[in-house]
Amino acid sequence: MTKKIPTMTVIGIAALGAVAAHAEDRLPTIPPAQYSVEQKQAAMEFEAARKTPVFGPFEPMMHSPQLMSDARAMGDYLRFKSSIGNTLSELIILMTAREWTQDFEWSYHYPIAIKAGLRQELVDSIALGKRPAGMGPDEEVVYSFTNELLKKKQISDATFERAKARFGTKGVVDMAGIAGYYTFLAMQLNMANYQTVVKDGKKLPEPAR
Repeated sequence: MTKKIPTMTVIGIAALGAVAAHAEDRLPTIPPAQYSVEQKQAAMEFEAARKTPVFGPFEPMMHSPQLMSDARAMGDYLRFKSSIGNTLSELIILMTAREWTQDFEWSYHYPIAIKAGLRQELVDSIALGKRPAGMGPDEEVVYSFTNELLKKKQISDATFERAKARFGTKGVVDMAGIAGYYTFLAMQLNMANYQTVVKDGKKLPEPAR
């Protein structure tokens, strides 16, 4: 006997299909063969700096190539050269990806964060929206600083002074910069409905309610 599918299920499946189609059409990736002169220059500068063709959040931004190039240049510093080091930078990046439920940024940075030295248990707690247990002193400072900034849009005097005492004024500026930069990337990706997830990474679970 054939089981009848409830009407709402049929509607739900149709709606999901419409969302998927819309996601593909919203800001389609521009084929390199169709780049304008400005886009070709931006792509060439990107590959020279990153040693890879344009990818991820920079694909939808190629519709505004000057913005893409300026964003890439800021990321060159904040991701690779910030004063707090790559391991703690990855902590901030994952926290920001979680805040925005941004699957591409999470799946891309998940293996990078583990390789950089963040413990699996810490990363998994962030994925679930929980405060990780057993953080080291530096992780604790960075987590508290970033969590307040993302959640409360402010930082208390106590949290700020603690971070400044550990990382200096350059450090707190860089920490806020990393959170702000990856918020910007998440906004671009979420706006574009960018669906790609890195093969060896992990998708985010549904956010904790």
